[in-house]
Amino acid sequence: MKKIKIVCLANSRKLSGRCVAGKILGENKWIRPVSNRNTEEISDVEQQYESGHQPQLLDIIELRVKEHRPRLHQSENYLIDNEFQWKKIGKYTDNLDNLLDNPELLWGVGNDRNYSSYEGVNDRIPDYECNNYNQSLYLIKPQSLMIFVRLEGEEFDRPRRKVRIQFKYNNILYRFPVTDPLIESKYLSMHNGSYNLDVKNKYLCVSIGMPYEGYCYKFVAALIEM
Repeated sequence: MKKIKIVCLANSRKLSGRCVAGKILGENKWIRPVSNRNTEEISDVEQQYESGHQPQLLDIIELRVKEHRPRLHQSENYLIDNEFQWKKIGKYTDNLDNLLDNPELLWGVGNDRNYSSYEGVNDRIPDYECNNYNQSLYLIKPQSLMIFVRLEGEEFDRPRRKVRIQFKYNNILYRFPVTDPLIESKYLSMHNGSYNLDVKNKYLCVSIGMPYEGYCYKFVAALIEM
């Protein structure tokens, strides 16, 4: 078992729990704490501080992991020791540029429906391409940023309001669904439409999930503003 300190760069929704991710303090190495559940999400209790609060973006968290648990392209997964209570030991106040990743592409991109869902743009890859990648998390600075709130799925009799973030990175357009609960809640309380955001001092934590119905889907796990 090993104690680690991470800078929290995502605390997004996942099934009945959360997907927490961050970088080891003082290193540029990603960690995604996971549980022993089949779907590996972290419960509210498992991530709760002694104060009763949940981790927030840019918290510096001390936790304990048992072992490395990589799955396909998700090489960052580490099994938590769920008997050790997470501790907030500070807040990250340095320049977030120090933690940036610099991938050329956000996984695979293409001009056909293998790479873009009905409402997305370059927001998925065929599951047989997963083995081409060994990283599932990036912290990036977008070149442009727009949030869409709209009703999706009416054509398939599954209407639901959803929030997506459209952005450019390395001059390539992407539009991912959002799993950052604070951003979701904020924009779902607003009218349907599109909202342009200034990219100054804004960062995105983007991730790619496990295979689902033939694809691995990408999403924005956190929108961070310094």
